[in-house]
Amino acid sequence: MDTNPNSAWSIGRMYGVNGKHLLRQYRSHLSDFQSWEQRSHAKEWLLFPENLGTHLSIDETSLSRGELYTILTNKAAKGGRGSIVAIVAGTKAESDRRSDSR
Repeated sequence: MDTNPNSAWSIGRMYGVNGKHLLRQYRSHLSDFQSWEQRSHAKEWLLFPENLGTHLSIDETSLSRGELYTILTNKAAKGGRGSIVAIVAGTKAESDRRSDSR
């Protein structure tokens, strides 16, 4: 599941295993999810500083169930591996009141 674009459900179906159970076992025991350094804030934002570049683009998208995300990408990667720099839940920009009062 780490290197192929197959879902746990489809792999489970091929081998006669419940896909939801396979996904839960993979996440909890086989992958590094439990020790992932971004796990504590992953629902709010993800950052991949190694993908930073001089030319970036920003876009917003809805991935599922109406959840909106802002995505920052490195243009040099041309949409391939290493293109995502950050994913942030939501699309609303908020200003810092201290900087507005100058």
